[in-house]
Amino acid sequence: MKYVIALDVGGTGMKAALVAEDGTLLHEARRATGRDRGPEAVVESILEFAAELRDLGADRYAGPASAAGVAVPGIVDAEHGIAVYAANLGWRDVPMRALLSRRLGGIPVALGHDVRTGGLAEGRIGAGRGADRFLFVPLGTGIAGAIGIAGRIEAGAHGYAGEIGHIVVRPGGPACGCGQYGCLETLASASAVTRAWAAASGDPGADAADCAKAVESGDPRAREVWLAAVGALADGLVTALTLLDPRTLIIGGGLAEAGETLFTPLRAAVEERVTFQRLPEIVPAALGDTAGCLGAGLLAWDLLATEVPA
Repeated sequence: MKYVIALDVGGTGMKAALVAEDGTLLHEARRATGRDRGPEAVVESILEFAAELRDLGADRYAGPASAAGVAVPGIVDAEHGIAVYAANLGWRDVPMRALLSRRLGGIPVALGHDVRTGGLAEGRIGAGRGADRFLFVPLGTGIAGAIGIAGRIEAGAHGYAGEIGHIVVRPGGPACGCGQYGCLETLASASAVTRAWAAASGDPGADAADCAKAVESGDPRAREVWLAAVGALADGLVTALTLLDPRTLIIGGGLAEAGETLFTPLRAAVEERVTFQRLPEIVPAALGDTAGCLGAGLLAWDLLATEVPA
């Protein structure tokens, strides 16, 4: 059986899989990233994890993997296979593609940005299947975006396309790590809702999921916090759809786990704000936290498809 190795590297955990040509996950595994041990140790952990998958695949399927794909956070130079910078992992200019290929016996390796790679999977085999234009927005610790166009993800001229979390929606608002004030992710990410609800509820241990439950139970303080975040999110999304005109808007990440507690007011808020724009279909992501791994597998298969036979 032909298969590829897929790796999705996060700030706290890594997911890996063997992926068949039709996208089936043949084997899945997870482990901690171990960022507290430093960037060099993290890179070595990735290489060891990949090598374990190589050995398991060769044993189980009587042959080596055809290729590998890896999705990493931060700034990524996919063309040259360089993990340029990741603040939460502490690395700079890691030649990830070359290191992985060497550890895996010389097989071709594709490198991708974590959110764009997850968006690739959602667009091809998830909630965006069949949509020629979509925007994938995961709402997690921060907010990012992946712009889907005709089966591929637009990275932009410098690899920064889709950074919707840094659209300023409340000028003069909370300070953002990017240096601006009032960015979308400071107001509508899961971590932003967690901060706001912890303050409003007086419980420092409360989080965004607790806020959603309180909204469902009718708590007026929770509703105020929730609708403030939804309003900011709608403002950011309308800016994005004005520029991109997507057919489908896919919302994922931790906040999307609230289901209709999020989607019902969000659809209404977006609809209230559009004027001449065409309203896209707003849907939850379908692949959950497997999107990055599936997308890394797709990158690997795409790489094989574009290779010129010797």
